[in-house]
Amino acid sequence: MIKECCDFRINYSRLGLLARLFRNVLTKFRFDTFTDERFYPPPSTGREETLRYFIFMVAIDHRTSRCGPFEGFVDGEFYHGADLLYRLGMKRFMEDPEFFSPEKMSVITPSEVADWLRPERGDAVIWDPEVRASLLRDLGVRLLKLYGGQVSELVRASGGLLKSPNGLGLIDRLKGFKAYSDPVEKKAYLFVKFASRRGLIHYSDKHNSEVPVDNHLVRIALRLHLVEPRKELLHKILEMKPFMWGEDVGLRLAVRDAYKFLSRLAGIDPLMLDDFLWLFGRHCCTYSNPACITGCSEKCRDFSICTDKCPFREYCVDARPEAIKEHNYRDTYYY
Repeated sequence: MIKECCDFRINYSRLGLLARLFRNVLTKFRFDTFTDERFYPPPSTGREETLRYFIFMVAIDHRTSRCGPFEGFVDGEFYHGADLLYRLGMKRFMEDPEFFSPEKMSVITPSEVADWLRPERGDAVIWDPEVRASLLRDLGVRLLKLYGGQVSELVRASGGLLKSPNGLGLIDRLKGFKAYSDPVEKKAYLFVKFASRRGLIHYSDKHNSEVPVDNHLVRIALRLHLVEPRKELLHKILEMKPFMWGEDVGLRLAVRDAYKFLSRLAGIDPLMLDDFLWLFGRHCCTYSNPACITGCSEKCRDFSICTDKCPFREYCVDARPEAIKEHNYRDTYYY
């Protein structure tokens, strides 16, 4: 069965076919506890300080390598992309936890962001310090104005719900901040994933859990034909022509719905499924040179994603050098 969805179709038959395979793969997968002290506050850190770190770091967690690789060394160790972003965030947190206070963030400047997000060695430069500073300032100002500068008050006011009919759940409230305004709610659900996995927040409406959809998750869904664009948009993807705002939102919403259905069939929370999908897209089903072409990397093996070959190799019709890369929508702070 294929569900018609305007510009995109969700292939439920294919999702049903792959659900058992996902279940088997996930039994061997190690889920993240978000306690690695290179990237996240130690478990002994106070609740409010930890929530502040997560809400401000997730606010600027988007497109690190838009204008070239974002990579370099911190304390003699090499990091790339999001790993470097969070390593630099944690280094600053350990030096001065108050750096992540709403008071400080409400007045942060682009030059401060650029200086902060610069490795000790390497030529990496965060590509949009002006945008990230704007997102941090908006978040800081609104936290002070609406919640007395306390992220824990934002959580308390949500009443243990992600979403509610009156629009006052945690996801609903997060969307009031510029950084979290994505209609597909990628950063909002990423914050929930971090905070809930660390036991900092609890919510009763588990049915409202969703995967935080970024380019990695979209790429996997397209290659496995879980979501199928109409002909004109498929040509856009294959020819790497830029997507419009509405096309990107429509595609990611369809992908989110597809993974929601898959999570139900596989018997796993979408936020747990996201752990696997993100690492699989980042290290195996990559933009170029995916594992189906080059073979599994050490990263694949380290995360127990695959052994000798991609676990979805025989089900992926795009397992070839000219495979779909991903849809072209890069100038965004949504993801």
